[in-house]
Amino acid sequence: MTQTTTKTSSYQDDFQAVRANRATHGPAWLTELGDQAWSKFTEIGFPTARRGNERWKYTNVAPIAKAKFSLGTEITSQREPEREAASRAYPWNDDWINLVFVNGRFSNSLSNLNGFNRAKGGLEVTSLAEVMNSGSGGVERLLAKHVDFEEDGFAALNTAFLNDGAFVHIPHGCVLTSPVNLIYLTSASAHPTVSHPRTLILVGEGAQATVIESFVGDRTSEFATEYFTNAVTEIVLAERAILDHYRVINEASQAFHVGTSRVILSQDSDFSSSAFATGTILARNDFEVLLDGPGASCTLNGLYLTADGQHMDNLISIDHAQPNTSSQLSYKGILDGKSRAVFGGQVLVRKNAQKVSAKQSDKNLLLSNQAEVDSKPSLLIYADDVQCGHGATAGHVDKDALFYLRSRGLDPETASRMLVHAFAREIIETVKVEHLKQYLDDLFLESIPDTGLQLGGAA
Repeated sequence: MTQTTTKTSSYQDDFQAVRANRATHGPAWLTELGDQAWSKFTEIGFPTARRGNERWKYTNVAPIAKAKFSLGTEITSQREPEREAASRAYPWNDDWINLVFVNGRFSNSLSNLNGFNRAKGGLEVTSLAEVMNSGSGGVERLLAKHVDFEEDGFAALNTAFLNDGAFVHIPHGCVLTSPVNLIYLTSASAHPTVSHPRTLILVGEGAQATVIESFVGDRTSEFATEYFTNAVTEIVLAERAILDHYRVINEASQAFHVGTSRVILSQDSDFSSSAFATGTILARNDFEVLLDGPGASCTLNGLYLTADGQHMDNLISIDHAQPNTSSQLSYKGILDGKSRAVFGGQVLVRKNAQKVSAKQSDKNLLLSNQAEVDSKPSLLIYADDVQCGHGATAGHVDKDALFYLRSRGLDPETASRMLVHAFAREIIETVKVEHLKQYLDDLFLESIPDTGLQLGGAA
């Protein structure tokens, strides 16, 4: 038994309230789905790091399991943080299609659809609540189809509380030039709160789009206590579809964050994703891609920064189920203080998936001798005509490069910051949206800690 039901009962009252509201106002299928997920959650509970549970071997979620979180309250328009001040915490451009969710619920007053007409040509960018309640989009056939809550307690909990989120449907042949910007904002509270963001993205045959998902804490006020974001994202690409996907975690320092993402690629489709995270108490990025059609390709990049006693866990799985598919995985971590990171990168090449190309890399920069990273890239290859490789490194700031910069008159801290920033820039440069790239560059430059820099990691 690799899971525990510790403290699942603390969610009981909130679930019953959500269920009662569904039974009165929601579709019957959603009530049934929620009941199934809740039953499974009470059975399997949260995962444990005990022996035999390799997926959670290095990450202890007991602080989440033991805490008593309640659903974040719905924020009225009068109480919503003022847009200009709040938007400093997350990527924003008035030319984008911007959907904002506060404590898991769609905020019409904070959102800016930039004149977008959701009914135009089958293109839909709207809240899941609207689509589920109207019965359009066929979402009942798609939600929870690719995220298996039978074996995942966090996915089961999210599905049990499924109430709102984002629905993005790019129809056949549509080329969407404006990025879709999905912002999940948690407001400050006097007691521990939880939200369960849900995102469903469908990209039709030959369609192209860019989607940004951001998970942030409201920077206009101070958080008095911890909070928990439990997010699930499902992405499906039809034949020849192209999607550029960005995921930004810029939560408050008191946050726990668990993100579960599943991506399905059809023939000749192309998916690129870049994930960025700054330190939370604990963050988990569980990302799985299935290349389910010949010619499908994916590129997954990641960059994170941790400090103090923060914990970051990236579990990335790529399944080459068809021949002539390709994948490239490149993650980088910057660790300071007593922080810890985990990287699990698994590439599976199935028996009949010949002529596959798969590369993965995990590079880590340690700014403290007390920082720790557990890196486990792996290849499971059952075909013989493949080109696959992986590598992992961990080290301190290059002392020779540091000496060179200091010989040019730079003080130790400035020189070290330049080297750390250059390490991060390789991933930031993969961002194709210029405004987002600048936001991320500023975010990571500001987040580079002062400790441990002068001595190249000897602090």
